[in-house]
Amino acid sequence: MSTSIRGLKRSDLTHGIVQVSLDLKTLDDALRMAAIAVEAGADWLEIGTPLVLAEGTRAVRALRKEYPNHPLVADLKVMDGGYGEAAMYAEAGADAVVVMGRAHDATVQRVCEAGEAYGLLVMGDDMAAPDRVAEARRLEELGVGMVLHHIGHDHRNMHRELKLSPLTDLPGIVAATTVPVQAVGGLSIDQAVGCPRIGAGVVVFGAPLAIDDETSFTIPEGDLPRILGDAIARVHATPVEQS
Repeated sequence: MSTSIRGLKRSDLTHGIVQVSLDLKTLDDALRMAAIAVEAGADWLEIGTPLVLAEGTRAVRALRKEYPNHPLVADLKVMDGGYGEAAMYAEAGADAVVVMGRAHDATVQRVCEAGEAYGLLVMGDDMAAPDRVAEARRLEELGVGMVLHHIGHDHRNMHRELKLSPLTDLPGIVAATTVPVQAVGGLSIDQAVGCPRIGAGVVVFGAPLAIDDETSFTIPEGDLPRILGDAIARVHATPVEQS
């Protein structure tokens, strides 16, 4: 797959594609996890937020060197200084960046302007929005190329009795937007594999596979290559519902 993912349309996604998030703290672990993910068939690699915080653009450059043809997503969770932060990661080799919908309109727009200038896919994250469908619509109107529908880890764990899931609002978000959508936050592998059937064609496998607890960002041992390979193959075989 080409690293040029800016301009990706929902109709381009006939079957699910997989983004593996490297939610790790060291570059060595990230490269080891990336090798497992690519061998298992991952389409995109994500520099997860823990890795962004720990290694910054160094991680992007190292992964770009090792995987020149895999799109790299930098989960920056941009809240301000949008143009400069997006440009910094684009220059390091990222193909996509994440901006938070809770940021000011101006910040989302500035990240989108950097996307235009540098050929980046801009992913707008709706986490913590009171009306997620309205937020997804707003993010698309501001110019993002993909909506990331996200229920945060802390919020889910603090309110376990509510059984919060991105699947609740996902059909409404897909119906309210025209850009590609992905859903993140507490999904089981089976639930994630089923997302393309709801119209969310970019499936993310990350923290549940890589984090033992919220303070230990390490690669799980054991059957990870087999489990991830099976999950990716299932996503690739799942057609994306076109609304």
